[in-house]
Amino acid sequence: MDRETTPEAAKARILQAALPHVAFDGWSPATLVAAMTDSGVAPGLAQALFPRGGIDLAVAYHRAGDATMAEALAERDLSGLRFRDRVALAIRLRLELADKEAVRRGSTLFALPQHAAEGANLLWGTADAIWTALGDSSRDVNWYSKRVSLSAVHAATVLYWLGDTSDDHTATWEFLDRRIDNILQIEKLKAGLRTNPALRALMNGPLKILDRISAPQPAIDLPGKMKG
Repeated sequence: MDRETTPEAAKARILQAALPHVAFDGWSPATLVAAMTDSGVAPGLAQALFPRGGIDLAVAYHRAGDATMAEALAERDLSGLRFRDRVALAIRLRLELADKEAVRRGSTLFALPQHAAEGANLLWGTADAIWTALGDSSRDVNWYSKRVSLSAVHAATVLYWLGDTSDDHTATWEFLDRRIDNILQIEKLKAGLRTNPALRALMNGPLKILDRISAPQPAIDLPGKMKG
């Protein structure tokens, strides 16, 4: 199949065509209809790619942003950066490569009760994409705690960024640095608690169950093997 006619290429064309309409109609059925017309993608294929209409458009746009961020991060030389600066760079790239009005409209959409769970899942996906791009190798409970913390930092930074009118969004990047510093302080506190005799007894006793928590295993896509 010609790469220009693959479903992935069609989805990318529709997303690109949708952006000028999102500012006026949001991530809505009207935007999808306009994007179908502007992109030249057949309506049947477009509806198959985005069966729920606007919400699927918004989800696809968010996930495309995660992929673009990971690609941009992979092209950078991070060897001279502290790890906290690598995290900050990842979040900054994620925002700088996005269309602000599209993100604003998406934030409004995913704030609705019926879409809140999906919005939270997308935030988690962004945090996972960042940690994966930065080479996170944790497979225990820390796999979860890192993504929880980063999801909170990213969500707060997005909201600040949406209202930021400073030159080059300098206020947002300063806000981001403060949030990351807060997380690092918490991590230092956790490290200190691990040396506490009372907590160590808990970790070897009632909290020993935490040792059994592990990161999700990738699905094995083999003949006769169903994905979980």
